[in-house]
Amino acid sequence: MIPLVSIVGKSNSGKTTLVEKLIYELKQRGYKVATIKHNRHGFDIDHEGKDSWRHKTAGARMTVIASPEKVAVIEDVDRDYEIEELVEHYIHDVDIVLVEGFKRNIHPKIEVFRKELKRELMSINDESLLAVASDQPLDIDVPCFDINDSRTIADFIEETIIRKRER
Repeated sequence: MIPLVSIVGKSNSGKTTLVEKLIYELKQRGYKVATIKHNRHGFDIDHEGKDSWRHKTAGARMTVIASPEKVAVIEDVDRDYEIEELVEHYIHDVDIVLVEGFKRNIHPKIEVFRKELKRELMSINDESLLAVASDQPLDIDVPCFDINDSRTIADFIEETIIRKRER
């Protein structure tokens, strides 16, 4: 399986911002990065009136939209897929997958924590917690990185996730 790391944290903690910075850092190092964003509330990427929307509205279970630069798949599903299923079905030709969301999973995690949110760490007792990216130093049993130091966090991911697979 392609190595992956899950970026988790409470709402508005900065998960997306960290993922963006990690994509940039890892891409600069020559890695091909894929992402999975979980949204338990649902989402819609198709727009009313467009051809693909009309295909789905007419009853197609799956619609593929293709151009010379992009491909998108809109597929009805009967349940919330697990991370492994999403990787198996949709992800290929990459070196690492960064997952945002899926707070309760068994994969390696980096939790994003912000003091101003006045909340507790949600993954502190999770065996898959690798590190925390925080805006304050924390006395915990895993590495705690400055949330704004994406280079050092990318170093950590490269060493503990990507290169571990290469060995």
